[in-house]
Parts: sequence; structure tokens; C-alpha cells
Amino acid sequence: MFNLFKRPPALTFPPLQLFNTETRSIETFIPLRDNHVSLYSCGPTVYDYAHIGNLRAYVFVDTLKRTLLYNGYVVNHTLNFTDFGQLSSDEDFGEDKMMKGLKREGYDISLDAMRSLGDTYIAAFKTDLETLNIIPATQYARASDYVREQINLIETLAEKGYSYETSDGVYFDIQKYPNYGRLGNIDLESLKAGARVNINLEKHHPADFALWKKAELGWDSQWGKGFPGWHIECSAMAFATLGKQIDIHTGGVDHIAIHHNAEIAQCECATGKPFAKYWMHNEHLHINDEKISKSLDNGLILPDLLERGYTGDDYRYWLLQTHYRTRVSFSFEALDAAKQALRRLKQLMFVEWQGERGKLNLDKQAEMVALINDDLNTPRLIAFMQDITHNEALTKGERKALLLECDELLGIGLSDDAEEGLAALGQIAFTDLPTSIQTMVDNRQAARVAQNWEESDRLRDALMLAGYAVKDSSSGPQVTKI
Repeated sequence: MFNLFKRPPALTFPPLQLFNTETRSIETFIPLRDNHVSLYSCGPTVYDYAHIGNLRAYVFVDTLKRTLLYNGYVVNHTLNFTDFGQLSSDEDFGEDKMMKGLKREGYDISLDAMRSLGDTYIAAFKTDLETLNIIPATQYARASDYVREQINLIETLAEKGYSYETSDGVYFDIQKYPNYGRLGNIDLESLKAGARVNINLEKHHPADFALWKKAELGWDSQWGKGFPGWHIECSAMAFATLGKQIDIHTGGVDHIAIHHNAEIAQCECATGKPFAKYWMHNEHLHINDEKISKSLDNGLILPDLLERGYTGDDYRYWLLQTHYRTRVSFSFEALDAAKQALRRLKQLMFVEWQGERGKLNLDKQAEMVALINDDLNTPRLIAFMQDITHNEALTKGERKALLLECDELLGIGLSDDAEEGLAALGQIAFTDLPTSIQTMVDNRQAARVAQNWEESDRLRDALMLAGYAVKDSSSGPQVTKI
């Protein structure tokens, strides 16, 4: 369990308010157990690199986690990896995504090869998370490590009469769970009317979903060889790592209609208890008015942005300028603007206000927390930061202290150490300059003290010719490699 930030016990904040997809309303967050929060996040299917649209979900979850931690909660967080069993459609048809990855990369078709493919893209995904300053999950749950737990859960549902077997698998009978579709207010009759023609006529209802799919490749079970359905994977992993009831379940809005309604049905029928108290979902990211999708072949990946000279901080800052429940359209022009705005903040933190952290203004801190506690309102928090930078009623040290607090919530790199911060700006720490350059800087500073402006200008020009720009500030000369 993870508790990164420690607040003084006497300090109280405005209550945390979160939008619950199930009730479609803002609710005051009250955990199931004291100050402990169990959090489950739907993770990637590891058959390919995560694109920048996928990564929005994990920046959202990280912002949620940082907010919970800042409010003094201890967070037990599971993020899963799907490394088998997710078909190209949530409606139990189409090609298995991991099989697609094996064929694309020339692997043999085997469980060992599937595991190896997953290893590659799990490692790449974790690198992306690190680049984006995302706090690691308490545990990463890999679906292929929990097959026994998934089979046990299917057996429980079968024993309770919620499933039936067909020639191609085992299905959950949604008509035996009257509350099916309550997340997102899904109408079962509309699902029936919109069902595809001639798709598995053995199903009792078109929206019945697979608990087990029979196949030549897979694991042994009482229903024959095969693999668990995608939806049962998350339920079993949540139970195994967090317990039968959890506080918060997150995912993208595309998970609401089928995947998360299926999870609710499975879990609550198996236990007879409510599963997740709060359901939270992030909106999609679009390019050219289209959702970013591997199937549409329009999915930029994070290394693409890095190769163009952007940083993980730049992309994260750009994402946080839009509320997590608002659809956002990506453009490089917008990312450029975010990069410049973040660069200005880092210039203040690592150059102009270097070494000037002052006392934290508690009234402003409470204002900051009120913003993030309003359903993770990161756009307003970023506006608050910009206001702070210009607030001359506060000292530079007080402003820096507040921005550092904001960075605990936003994770945009303002809390980096000075060397990393200067490197991000393309600057060199004063003590790391070559001896000849350091001598010119010292001589120029001496000339300025003596008000010998002609010599000061000459040395400034000499530094420029040598590839260094110098800027004078209240804390001394700041040198940039150009």
C-alpha cells in the first residue's frame, strides 16, 4: 500500500468530491474502511505499444491516486495486464488480440510465446508510466497468473445457476441478474434490438457474455481446454488482490456499457454484495475528430512524442489542461503551447527562484486542495498555478512552496532536483561550467559590481561566441548552453 505524502494531522481539507458513473452524480468520497482506499484500474492488453490515447487513462488514475494520498489516504492499487483472452470486440467475437500480436511478430502460436510477447509490451508500458511520472501500482496483476482464480469464480457462478454451457463456451445469463446494465443506464431491449444477426444463436440473450471460451490453445477446465473470458479476468484479479468489495474502479468510458457491467454482474452474483462503491471513467482522446485507436492506425505512441523533442512532462501537462471527463482533441500545436507554458514554470522553479523555497501559505494551500478535491479539477488547478506565479502579495519563496505542493498533485516535474530541472531546460548548473567559461562568468560579474558596463558587455558577447547565454537575476548569473 502506498502513502507518499504526509500531511500534518491537525490540517483539514475541504471534502473530496468525485463523480460516480453509477449514480451519475458528484458524491463526497467516503471509503469503506477508515482512511484506506482499495483502487482497481483496468490496464492494457499487452499485444502492442500503448498509444497516447490509452495513456490518458493512467494519467487520470495517477491524478486520482495523488489526490487521495494528498488527502491522507493509504492507497492499495491494482492495475492489471491482459495477456490473453481479449477478443477484438467486447461482444465475444473477432480475433484474440494476443493472437494477433503473435502473428504480427512471427511468434509460434503457444502459451509460452504469448507470455513472451506480453513481457515485451509490459516492459514498454512500464517505461511509459515512468516517463509520465506515474506512481507505480501497489501490485500489477497479470491475467495469466490468475487463471486458477478465474476458473474458481466461474465455478461459483455455475453452482449458483448464473451460467450455461454452449458448444463454444460458458456464458453468463444476464436475465438472471435484473440489475444488469445499471452502469450507464444500459437498456437490455435496445441491446437485443441492436444485436448482430447470426452471432451465436445458442446464447439465451444477445448480451450474454463469455465466462469461458473453448479453444485448442489454453488451459484445462471442467468445460474442456480453453481460456477465461476477458470480463472474468478483472473480477478475479480484483478479488484476489483487493478483496470482494472495493472502493474505486476506474477505466475508460468505452468500458462502461459491457466490460464494467459484466464485472458488476459477475462479482455481485458470486458474493451477494455490492462490488465497487465508486466507478470513475475518463473520456477519449481524439485526433482529427476520430478516436485514437490501433484499429484505425492513427495511434501515436509516447516514444513518437519523445523523438519530436517533447517530454513526458509536456504531454502530461497538456492532458491535465482538460478535465478527465471531457473529450479532448490532440494536435501538435496544442502540445507546443503546453510545452512552452510548462517551460516557463520550470524556468521560475529552477532558475529565477532557485533555492528560494519559503513558508507554505496555508490559506492558499486550502484553496489549492479545494480545486483538486472538486472531482480532480486539474484545469482550474493549473489556472491557480499561473495566478500564483504573478501574485506579488506572496514572496518568491512562498510562491515556489505553493507550486511544489501543486506538483505533488499534478506530477509535472516541478519537484525534480535542480540538476534534472536545469537539464530539462537545456541549462547547465553554475558549478558544472567548463573552467574557461566559469572564469568569464566570474569576471563579468566582477565587472558588473564595478559598474564597468563596457567590460560586462564584452564578456557577455564572448560567452555568446563560446555557445553560452547569460541572464542576470537576483540570485546571480544564470547560464544557458545555446
